[in-house]
Amino acid sequence: MIDLNSDLGEGFGIWKLGDDAALLEVVTSANVACGFHAGDPSTMRRVCAEAAARGVAVGAQVSYRDLAGFGRRFIDADPGELADEVLYQVGALEACARAAGTRVSYVKPHGALYNATVHHDAQAAAVVAGVKAFGDLPVLGLPGSRLLHHAARVGLRPVREAFADRAYTAEGTLVPRTQPGALLTSTEAVLAQVLRLAEKGEIVAATGEVVAVDVDSLCLHGDTPGAVEHARAVRKALTGSGVEVARFVVE
Repeated sequence: MIDLNSDLGEGFGIWKLGDDAALLEVVTSANVACGFHAGDPSTMRRVCAEAAARGVAVGAQVSYRDLAGFGRRFIDADPGELADEVLYQVGALEACARAAGTRVSYVKPHGALYNATVHHDAQAAAVVAGVKAFGDLPVLGLPGSRLLHHAARVGLRPVREAFADRAYTAEGTLVPRTQPGALLTSTEAVLAQVLRLAEKGEIVAATGEVVAVDVDSLCLHGDTPGAVEHARAVRKALTGSGVEVARFVVE
């Protein structure tokens, strides 16, 4: 069994990004932007309502306070302030989720914060402290990351995540978006990576090494070219291979 998640609600005001409605027909968990890297109250509430109507779990995608950079720029944030900003974002989305008849079921960092919490111990601990202050929510992150280490340490469920459309290094981390080939753009490449993950529990790094990866959830980015087509093809391929696609959160 595997969960499919996607980053949704990443518009802001009149600016729109991705096809939330189409992706909600495919995924089982929705990482909803909470206003710091993207998203606004109306978008948050709308996505929560659409997710609830389809039985899709709602997750808070927390970020640095970086609208201009879409949360993809590292910020040397004070750990105490970062924890409070994570708590603030989860709480804001929870209000929208409750209004839509659902709730926030997990938390996942976005962009540069996600990458920082792989190795940055203080920021990883800060994100977990912010989540823990809200409640006992599962935390999505890269296998072996400091984020999942700290989540487990304080009794939060660590959920291991892989990416369908991102290239990996030999260390099992993501190839930075600034490097060529960081994003898998063809459906064929995405499917090959997904099926190898599902069937063998491994991926092939950009430099050719085979890396073992145990995952609970698979991310399908919503802002990449052909995102909806990729997502539909991935779900069809997984079910065709006998893999059950289901949300990792049990209500």
